[in-house]
Amino acid sequence: MELQVQVVDHPLVRHSMAQLRNRHTPPELFRTLTRRVTTLLVIEATRSLRTRRQPVETPLETVQAQLLDEHLVVVPILRAGLGMLDAVVELFPDISVSIGYLGLERDEETAEASIYYSKLPPIEGKTVLLVDPMLATGGSVCHALSGIFPQHPQRVILACIVTAPEGVATVNQRFPQAEIFCAALDRELNSRNYILPGLGDFGDRLYGTI
Repeated sequence: MELQVQVVDHPLVRHSMAQLRNRHTPPELFRTLTRRVTTLLVIEATRSLRTRRQPVETPLETVQAQLLDEHLVVVPILRAGLGMLDAVVELFPDISVSIGYLGLERDEETAEASIYYSKLPPIEGKTVLLVDPMLATGGSVCHALSGIFPQHPQRVILACIVTAPEGVATVNQRFPQAEIFCAALDRELNSRNYILPGLGDFGDRLYGTI
């Protein structure tokens, strides 16, 4: 099956990914790089958001301008997804943005995810941007999507920094209507379901809890 995923190929993304992968990158720089890559990802992922025409007065004349015309719901998967949240909210200061939270924990032995916290705003008819830095097996994301799609969003966009083919295939199969954008599609999962070459545990590196 051909993988349905959009890899955002930009020189600044490639440069930032090299630094994110580097085991010697300190947490404070790791957080800055995460925000930078997230910004570039989300700009591409939201390219087709709906706009409306509205007259705007310039210092010289009136022009018909294009303004965003969608309500966006941003849902980070805790805890690592929080590292992507600020970059998204900063991009959309002038439109209505709601924030939901999903807490998912992966069992290190079974690699199965379970939900320990869920708080979602109304999402019917809205565009949902689900953010999670790592898409490995796809288990956590599918848990999240199984709680989002029954609420009838207009569209669901998944923004990840690093993905594995196995996780992308799982999401494609179970939720083909979800659009996936990432900064890197890596080679494979290892025997412990960690992404290779990957960058280690994203949350630990983000918060310095290694």
